[in-house]
Amino acid sequence: MKKIIYFAVFEKTKTGFSVYFPDVPGCVTCGDNFDHSMSMAQEVLGLHIYGMEKDDEPLPKRTDNIPELESGDIVAAVSVFPALVKDEIENRREKTNVTIPHWLKAAAEAEGLNYSRLLENAIKETLGIAS
Repeated sequence: MKKIIYFAVFEKTKTGFSVYFPDVPGCVTCGDNFDHSMSMAQEVLGLHIYGMEKDDEPLPKRTDNIPELESGDIVAAVSVFPALVKDEIENRREKTNVTIPHWLKAAAEAEGLNYSRLLENAIKETLGIAS
């Protein structure tokens, strides 16, 4: 499984850390403390890479160019597994509203039917997708 690593700069702020990736423009986040900031950095980097890959954009090359740091700032390597991020995003459950006749809803509820499972199975069947 492919792992991608970029360096992140964690700049100390009054309320925690602001984070940016010198090699990945526009990929920024923040956190209340270093651990929270690292978690947020992994999340934002994964989402950023997912978006770039979805848009067929080339990923930036990783360099060792680290800007000059202020006291309290930290540089750390942040790694993500793009395949895991993609799988999580594309398989997350989403709510959707549907409209059905009242009598059908009452009958389904009387039988204890699971609307989500029924709808998912019906869509898969209609599209010819194996479960």
